[in-house]
Amino acid sequence: MMMDGTIGVNKPTIWFADEDFHDADEPYLPELYKESFHAWYEDARDMEACQYGMFRLYSRSASIYSTDMPEQHKLNASDWDETMNRLAMQCIQSEAYSVLLEQGVQYSAIPVTRRKDRKVFAAFIYAVNERLAISKPELEGYMKHYRVHFYRVFESVFVKEIMLQKNLIDKEATHRERLFLISKRLYDQIDAESVVREMLHSLEELYQDSEIYLYLSQDHLEGDSRVRPLEFRNSANDIVTEAFLEGKCCIDREQPGYIRLAIPMNGKQAAYGVLCIEINMVHWDESDLPAFMLIADTAGSAFENAKLYEQSNLLINELRIINEMTKRLNQSLRSREIFQYATAELLKIFAADYCCVLQLDRKSNEFKVRASNLEVLVGKTYANDYGFTGVVYRTKEALITSDYKNTKSVSSELMEDTNSRSLIGAPIFVDGEVAGVILVTHRDANYFSYDNYKLLQVVSTHIGLAVTNASLHAEMRKMIITDNLTNLHVRHYLDEEIQRKQRVDAQGSLILVDIDFFKTVNDTYGHQVGDRILIQVSAIVRSSIRNGDIAARWGGEELAIYLPNVPASRAVQIAERIRIRVESETDPKVTVSCGISEWEASHDKISVESLFYRADMALYESKKNGRNRINIG
Repeated sequence: MMMDGTIGVNKPTIWFADEDFHDADEPYLPELYKESFHAWYEDARDMEACQYGMFRLYSRSASIYSTDMPEQHKLNASDWDETMNRLAMQCIQSEAYSVLLEQGVQYSAIPVTRRKDRKVFAAFIYAVNERLAISKPELEGYMKHYRVHFYRVFESVFVKEIMLQKNLIDKEATHRERLFLISKRLYDQIDAESVVREMLHSLEELYQDSEIYLYLSQDHLEGDSRVRPLEFRNSANDIVTEAFLEGKCCIDREQPGYIRLAIPMNGKQAAYGVLCIEINMVHWDESDLPAFMLIADTAGSAFENAKLYEQSNLLINELRIINEMTKRLNQSLRSREIFQYATAELLKIFAADYCCVLQLDRKSNEFKVRASNLEVLVGKTYANDYGFTGVVYRTKEALITSDYKNTKSVSSELMEDTNSRSLIGAPIFVDGEVAGVILVTHRDANYFSYDNYKLLQVVSTHIGLAVTNASLHAEMRKMIITDNLTNLHVRHYLDEEIQRKQRVDAQGSLILVDIDFFKTVNDTYGHQVGDRILIQVSAIVRSSIRNGDIAARWGGEELAIYLPNVPASRAVQIAERIRIRVESETDPKVTVSCGISEWEASHDKISVESLFYRADMALYESKKNGRNRINIG
């Protein structure tokens, strides 16, 4: 690490600063020689030595790169060429400074060495009238100046090559991530139609220049031309039938320029159909086949699961809803605190006049101001191509503006409203993508230094990590308060919520729900069926109450429902609706017994324990009086 003496913060060293080329790179060097020599000459052409003499660069392979020859010497160009060629080879072979005087012209050559192992890779030559000859140190200075340009070009090419490799790796990672998301979305669906449509939609996104069909052996979906009934044919070329009967992928390449694949959509119990794709060979890569088969297998498993739970379609899109809730919690709670803290700290760190932190709204694809010391901006939204935010979003790089008043390369409401002239901005990355932008401004021109610019990039990285950690924390919080089997809340969360509600509400009711003869169900059908019954009843409970009501797994086969600001008379109606639906919608059929208790602020408030005790006693009465009934405690 090296220290920045201006602001006293650690800055990473450039890790490739000592990298060098190797002998094996020789075929790729001519372009480097040419570009670097041209860049050097553009930098040095106004120097006196370039006005009166001629510089040349000779590579080990005898390639020549030359500056312009002075006009008065052009008649002797061939003599110069021969002498300089001879001197270049001598210099490279001897690896030492060489000088030659012929016909009033001094030719001097100095070897150009690699920076790492000091091996000679070229000769730097200067020819000039002997009266204007330059010394060895002067020539060495020109050579070193050239070598700086050479390695600058080399490092640029080196970094480009690394970025190319990184892009390939990122592409593969993106492909894997897309497959993961497709699999996740497929498993998110709980009915067969949604699974099929999601699978086809995902494949069309992946293979846009193709024709995709699904041949189903049963339950043909009406209204979707992509879904067709599976008809068995005797044709030897019918790869769809072959794939279904043999349970393996079949490929047809008979049509010139196209490839046709048929892949069975298998579940654990059977094959449910055949996925068929016809695509131009130009857009097809054999490495895509495993991914395509994985999607088909995943869809088959998801389709099978959906069929098994089709009678309980209340669970449709549950995972999607959970994801959206998690996203909203992350954006509205923890992230706001992070952005507000970041704004205050950035103003202190850079002694800036204004700071603005924007977050990208993934749904609208717009940026929203989440925190700023300019209050009128907070809450405003901007298109993702507007102003400096748009520049950062498009380039995914930090920026610095020294004088907005004189340049005004883009429009900026922040700069205009605050009369700011200097600005530094940086992206906030989350999972490798721009999720937000930080803008820091000052009214003075040329206020921010390059060090400030680099520091902001480091700070923005930490803010991105904080946002990511906040998201992970929110997900962990949800896991803690949710029962894995039923997806209802856990008991301690329900207790906390009732206590909180009793502090602000006027009344509330509690319903305890117990599945009748649940032990008999487990003994008769097994615990897997028992779990399925518990899931079905939980889904019925969840779909029978309001969003503000709280359902939890109280213990074993007992569920608890808290209804804020609902009297017992209304709670009876809700419990009755649940009881009727459980009796009619569960498979195997079961019934439930319910006990209800209530509290009112106008009377003495009762504790959470007492509320549960009363409901439990009422539930006991329901059980004692024959089950499948409701009782108020």
